[in-house]
Amino acid sequence: MDEPGVLQRQRGRVWWGAGAAVAAVGWGAQQFAPLLLMYRAELGVSGPTVQAVFAVYVVGLIPGLLFGGPVSDRYGRRPVVLAALAASLAASALLLAGGHGVVWLFAGRLVAGFASGAGFSAGAAWVRELSAGTVDGGERGPRRATVAMTAGFGLGPLVAGVLAQWAPARTVLPYLPHLLLALAALPLVRRTPETRSPVAGGGSLRLPDLSSRRFRTVVAPLAPWVFGTVAVGIAYLPGLVAPRLGGYVLIFCTLITLLGAAAGIAVVPLARRVARAGSRRLLATALSIVVVGLLVAALAAATTDPLLVVAADLVLGAAYGCCQVCGLTEVQRIARPGQLAGLTAAYQAISYLGLAAAVPLAAADHVVPPGVLLLGLAALAALTLAVTSHAERSTGA
Repeated sequence: MDEPGVLQRQRGRVWWGAGAAVAAVGWGAQQFAPLLLMYRAELGVSGPTVQAVFAVYVVGLIPGLLFGGPVSDRYGRRPVVLAALAASLAASALLLAGGHGVVWLFAGRLVAGFASGAGFSAGAAWVRELSAGTVDGGERGPRRATVAMTAGFGLGPLVAGVLAQWAPARTVLPYLPHLLLALAALPLVRRTPETRSPVAGGGSLRLPDLSSRRFRTVVAPLAPWVFGTVAVGIAYLPGLVAPRLGGYVLIFCTLITLLGAAAGIAVVPLARRVARAGSRRLLATALSIVVVGLLVAALAAATTDPLLVVAADLVLGAAYGCCQVCGLTEVQRIARPGQLAGLTAAYQAISYLGLAAAVPLAAADHVVPPGVLLLGLAALAALTLAVTSHAERSTGA
């Protein structure tokens, strides 16, 4: 028997427990996305209320992001990831009761946001550290963390949407697979080696330093467009064409969620190639795709054509991926030694604010046509492109 080879394979699998936790938390974060219109019909609530349920996730996520990483740095990865898994379980239990009232949905999404912030910040760091001792670990660690998160993001809405479309008890059954997955991940996490020893008397937790001019004038204005495009693509546009979809609303929403995520992943290699040509070109490319996506979205809203919604979703998904690469590249470039994790968390917190974009759109589209609203949003994206491009030139790379 090739004992060194066996040991190497065992070390190569040591990250699986942390990866399973990250995937489970990602599943819990996204499983709600294709169910928005179902709850609007089931509970008889308004469009803005449903969009607010979707966006309240951010209220829980931001403190989870900002404190999950520093707390895991001080007390260890495993306790924070276990707490995130427990919170993710609690979130699905609350959402499972959502068929009885919208207050349960608000509570579930709030808890899911906190679970995601803590789980992604501590779990992704844990996966990278567990991979560091393996062959090519420096390259595989970030990729493994991304794969685990993306697997949850993709499978969660797919399974939930299919169950809600064709299974009975459609406000209950979509959440059961996540509960089983999160429960199965708990013992795996307990057996996963800890990579951070608790710091005795480690001092107070500190928020990241946001004093960099480039962060304030380039990164911060760009960041909300990362998930603002997601909110328009998967939360706002499907509701505009719902009357034309008959009984296939839920599966259409599921398809939209998956296509947007796939476009975001597919554009990453192209965005990296553009990044090698310079930060200015990547910034211009990312925000230009945002503008184009919003223009297509405006046309889809004006015509209420489901195929145009699919086209807009694909462009907006590509915009999400390109903006994400641009933002993370900028953060890595400007972060001072020892501040990368904190500055990344701050960037992510600002970027997730974009998920709230669908709330004012849904509240205003009774007064202003949705197509006009989206044209206005495209103009705002074009203004952001002009402002950040000027700031990029003045601050330098």
